[in-house]
Amino acid sequence: MQGGLHLPLSRRLIPKRTTSSADTGAAGLGDFFDVTYSVLIDIGGTSLPVVLDTGSSDLWVLSNICQGTCSSANTVLYPSNTFHDTGLDATIVYGDSNTGTYARGVIGYDSVSLAGLTLQDQYFAAINDTNTSVVQTRCSGIFGLGFPLNSVIWTDTFLNQHQKRQTMTSPEIASSFGVSGPFIHRLVSLGGLASPMFVIALQRDTIEIGGNEGMLSIGGLPSGVQNESLTWVAVRKYTLQQDGLSQDAAFEAYPIAWEIPVDDVFLDGVKLPRSQLSSSNISLSALIDTGNSLIRGPPDVISYIQNMLGGPHFSCSFPHTLAFQIGGRMFPVDPGDFINQVRSGNAQVCGANLAQTDVPVLGGGGYLYSWSLGDPFLKSVLAAFYYGAITELSQDPPRIGFLSTVPSDAGQRLEDAVSTASAEHYDLPG
Repeated sequence: MQGGLHLPLSRRLIPKRTTSSADTGAAGLGDFFDVTYSVLIDIGGTSLPVVLDTGSSDLWVLSNICQGTCSSANTVLYPSNTFHDTGLDATIVYGDSNTGTYARGVIGYDSVSLAGLTLQDQYFAAINDTNTSVVQTRCSGIFGLGFPLNSVIWTDTFLNQHQKRQTMTSPEIASSFGVSGPFIHRLVSLGGLASPMFVIALQRDTIEIGGNEGMLSIGGLPSGVQNESLTWVAVRKYTLQQDGLSQDAAFEAYPIAWEIPVDDVFLDGVKLPRSQLSSSNISLSALIDTGNSLIRGPPDVISYIQNMLGGPHFSCSFPHTLAFQIGGRMFPVDPGDFINQVRSGNAQVCGANLAQTDVPVLGGGGYLYSWSLGDPFLKSVLAAFYYGAITELSQDPPRIGFLSTVPSDAGQRLEDAVSTASAEHYDLPG
């Protein structure tokens, strides 16, 4: 799996309003920022910074006809002169019932390139209205890295071409991924990568707790990383009957999102109880989401954690370890990424980078994950996202591999950082 392309990520910070609620804590240690990670893509000859998002599947960019806040955005806008409009509108929604944001625009296609990998006639949305925080990051859009069945653009395009979706055969559905699927998934479908995967490692600021550098690798593992050093777990698959696509037994289940099983969740070595708000028949799972700056979980479990911590605010200097057991192995969140400084100028009082999210409903037609593991978790691992064989998922299923990057002295590093920041009246570094 070696020999892929490797390109750096840019870390972009969004100032947040100071708040006393731990439910809206910021990713990273003491930034008071939401954090996004971006790469440069080229669309129709225009270079555009876009936010990496494993939690969604659509590529969209702000167009030069964007209205409202994005019309004055301090970033590059897609000029649209090479845009081929399909006449289809798109409304892409993000978040949950508490944090929902949107991007609205038109679906079309153009030449798209990433690190020298070019696809002609790549479908994406030219956005003319959005309330997302993309504008504040000085990015030009979002680069969704998920599966086609989670893509608004693929779905709308597919439905427009095939009005009676349920009558389509599995080969016809699979072949459409190579025409109107998301960019990297389309590369995989067309055989354009050495290995059907990408790898993400996220960076930090001045204290390298966890040691990650910001890097996106496409088509192979980074140099020095071996396949057998990762813990691999299968991505959850949903029946296509649930999604209304097909009843063809050969294609009866397909991944929708980068969602994986979780054995259990621990805080400071204590196993946390399962949520009582969802059916016990729903197995525990988590979405791995670079577009999420927090760790989101069931409301009752998040409340339980905060009670264990002594409330929404607690001492920064006592390291706490939230860990997820995945594939039989523990993957801790670095203690420095688990917390955020509540007030500027006070490096003694912190909150947890946690938030409550919607619970899954069995038979409700939605996702079944109860945790969304965002940047605080991803800064503590190297994560490899493997698509598998597009038309032979039973032979080569999609999966995610994890390699922990948290050093054994992470707790001591946090204590030292708090001590230094308090003595010199600095804020904690991110």
